Amino acid sequence: MVSARKIRVMVVDDSMVARNLIIKGLSASPKIEIVGFAINALDAKNKLPQLKPDVMTMDVEMPGLSGIEFLKQYLPSHPLPVILVSSLNLKVFDALAAGAVDFVRKPDGQDSVDSFITALTQKIVIASISKVRTLPVSPAVSAPFSPAAPLGGGLAMSRVLVGLGASTGGTEATLEVMKRLPADIPGMVIVQHMPPGFTKMYADRLNRLCAMEVREARNGDEIRPGLALVAPADLQARVTRIGNKYTIACTPGEKVSGHRPSVDALFHSMAEVVQCKMVGIIMTGMGQDGAAGLLAMRRKGAYTIGQDKDSSVVYGMPGVAQKIGAVAIQASCDNIANVLIRHLKTIT
Repeated sequence: MVSARKIRVMVVDDSMVARNLIIKGLSASPKIEIVGFAINALDAKNKLPQLKPDVMTMDVEMPGLSGIEFLKQYLPSHPLPVILVSSLNLKVFDALAAGAVDFVRKPDGQDSVDSFITALTQKIVIASISKVRTLPVSPAVSAPFSPAAPLGGGLAMSRVLVGLGASTGGTEATLEVMKRLPADIPGMVIVQHMPPGFTKMYADRLNRLCAMEVREARNGDEIRPGLALVAPADLQARVTRIGNKYTIACTPGEKVSGHRPSVDALFHSMAEVVQCKMVGIIMTGMGQDGAAGLLAMRRKGAYTIGQDKDSSVVYGMPGVAQKIGAVAIQASCDNIANVLIRHLKTIT
């Protein structure tokens, strides 16, 4: 029996210690073949035509040509899945915006090398089947993006809760949705699979770029109109009801559907406790986290939206949700906000 072809990986890092750690760790995987390495982005640019990797790992901060500039220059004409290997650094989101598929946090005193290599290996496997999203070579000059006009629903919008879940490719996909929404959205909870430390930076980024208030959730926060709460990494986020008010519980606990926070944990909690109108949105990501929870929401009367295949970096989570009947309507990443707004305007 002929075995499946290994994923060809190129490692780019200016630190010899980091390079050797990554190369040694990934070489232990039967799914991966290390085809070479580069000591900086310029070196990588020169070696790529010969090495022809399927996936590249890249440090964000390197001397000379930065990882972000490399992505902007190279990816438009040479789509290649890139996994960022980064310390706790806000620039990782700029690199994701430039087209990187996903990222892994470099190990430190709190993270074991084994868990780092395991996470990196998993993300490389996912990246090898992902769709690379690239910026145009010469982006057109346009006016700053404007969010939608206010919904104005008042009391009606206070009786709606929205849950959104995403994984691989989701940081930018979620931003594409959120920046198109008005400031007076119904209360939202967002679960995005992300390493510890990054969810607050991600929430702050959304808060800067979107019309509504966005912040990392704290245990006990009230879910209210005009506020989107991002579930903190490494905690499960569930909606709870106290009288006619809804809050978010962010607590330690076992992984659900392989994740913490889990989209399924959020969606199932909404299906169980929410007595007002609900909307569930499932977006790009590997696996099936969120599909069963979205189905439970739909069975309780929620309006459910799934990202379509063509606009998903990985059509895993939304694909499974569509297959099991959890999705009422599919939409492209660029159109999900419009679909949501049209639905909200029907609520009185």
